[in-house]
Amino acid sequence: MKIVCPKCGEEIKVSGLGRRRLNIPLKNVYESLRAHRNVLAAAKQLGCSQGYIFGLLKINGLKVKDVIRGKVTLPDTKQKECIL
Repeated sequence: MKIVCPKCGEEIKVSGLGRRRLNIPLKNVYESLRAHRNVLAAAKQLGCSQGYIFGLLKINGLKVKDVIRGKVTLPDTKQKECIL
């Protein structure tokens, strides 16, 4: 991909923009939350941020408290992708 430098106006070749997506499966997040019962500990184990966990659960219609307390089970439907 080529971009134009805003300072000098020359074209610069770059390999990509931004960071790669984590794409951690909902099943892994669910199991980690159930095991640790803590978002911070689960995030450290999975190598992601707490916000990533909250966002992934939100777009899949789940709440952290409900997952930790075991009030919900994993939905059988396909996981929605988190873009955080």
